Amino acid sequence: MAGGGVVVQGGVKNYEGGVTSFVLVTCLVAAMGGLLFGYDLGISGGVTSMDQFLKDFFPKVYRKQLNKGHESAYCKFDSQLLTLFTSSLYLAALVASFFASVVTRMYGRKMSMTVGGISFLIGAIINGAAVNIAMLIIGRLMLGVGVGFANQVVPVYLSEMAPAKVRGALNIGFQMAITIGILIANLVNYGTAKISGGWGWRVSLALAAVPAILMTVGSFFLPDTPNSILERGHIDEAKKMLQKIRGTPNVDEEFQDLYDASEAAKQVHHPWTNILRGRYRPQLTMCTLIPFFQQFTGINVIMFYAPVLFKTIGFGAEASLMSAVITGVVNVVATLVSVFSVDKFGRRVLFLEGGVQMFICQCLVGIMLALKFGLRGEGTLTKFDADFVLFLICAYVAAFAWSWGPLGWLVPSEVCALEIRSAGQAINVSTNMIFTFVVGQVFLSMLCHFKFGLFFFFAGFVAVMTVFVFYMVPETRNVPIEEMNRMWKAHWFWGKYIPDEAVIGSSNEIQPNKTA
Repeated sequence: MAGGGVVVQGGVKNYEGGVTSFVLVTCLVAAMGGLLFGYDLGISGGVTSMDQFLKDFFPKVYRKQLNKGHESAYCKFDSQLLTLFTSSLYLAALVASFFASVVTRMYGRKMSMTVGGISFLIGAIINGAAVNIAMLIIGRLMLGVGVGFANQVVPVYLSEMAPAKVRGALNIGFQMAITIGILIANLVNYGTAKISGGWGWRVSLALAAVPAILMTVGSFFLPDTPNSILERGHIDEAKKMLQKIRGTPNVDEEFQDLYDASEAAKQVHHPWTNILRGRYRPQLTMCTLIPFFQQFTGINVIMFYAPVLFKTIGFGAEASLMSAVITGVVNVVATLVSVFSVDKFGRRVLFLEGGVQMFICQCLVGIMLALKFGLRGEGTLTKFDADFVLFLICAYVAAFAWSWGPLGWLVPSEVCALEIRSAGQAINVSTNMIFTFVVGQVFLSMLCHFKFGLFFFFAGFVAVMTVFVFYMVPETRNVPIEEMNRMWKAHWFWGKYIPDEAVIGSSNEIQPNKTA
């Protein structure tokens, strides 16, 4: 015991205090922000595969589907306007994430959640009532603002509330909510597609209001994090909140480290300038390359367009929606694997295993489509072929769900020091959103032109990112956020960028009368 409620093991501090029911409830409510993102990811692909939706807004695509004898299977849905319906949300999220960074830092984490929830609610209402493409796009842009705020603030909130020893599991609550949102959306699409009259797509889009209401209402009852309270200069209030969430009055050592980090952060008036400095090179790299690689796993090919993809390769309309439901169930179950293993086995093991499994599955899907459809996109799948492709896609989704899915949000959110955290998370979200937009916008055209080679294209990126993790990403399991610089200093490559003074000590004590 090192005094002040901290145990030092292997140079890593383990602060006193357990996982209180208060922390679990607050993290559960905050993670509901993931429902916003997940519901949208799942709903758009199903809606764009519904005949009545295509008739109403994209008649050229609908006619192209009917012209089976003259259209390559790979090109049935090739329409930039159709993909803009899906991808415009992520362009708005990209812009919103920068505003969310400022709001999060100046007004606290709660305020960002509230703004995100209200924006998403407005977007859901507009989309459900849409009568033309302009309304559809405007609604998607408002949804994007909500997603940008939620994705910026929720991972930070969860990282700051959770004790280091279970931070991974609680933070993955955000990813779990995303996967649940995707599954709910797939189930909703499967049900609304059966509504007579063809207006089921309106129900699918309008029901996005439910997760928006949950997040908005929940944000009013959430406390702010001790880190955020300290940032705004309320020392006593921050310490009381830390004692409450840790379930013990003996938090002096952890609070001292939070205070030291906060005081250091106050000396940094330009986080965007500072994150470009050499000492923050590791954090900038992680906040840029991890979300980039996450999108170039090709996962949103499945999440956005699962029903469209399944229809492209020969599944019927109902079978396509049901197959999307199956992948949604796999996604949820596999994310649970990550929840229970991320703090036991660490981040690197999951990153590496998931990368190898995704690479194998993508190559096999590419081979299957090459054998069955060739370059001309002409051919059919037998029942065995279709079942095998579905199995491979499910195995791919499972690998992503217990590795790059949750860890792509967790690791960037936990590696940044307090003085650059808002900027780091904004870079993480904006990088994620811009490449989500790119992949979402060009996928159907790439499928038309690359054909089965598209799966080999994404497999190549998976191979590169797996090598990157092996050599460049250190293990962050059980490392308190305030101790991350010690981890970077010990790394074989990143250590040369970290000056000795950047490794914050804990020998200073807070004076009772000290004010910020």
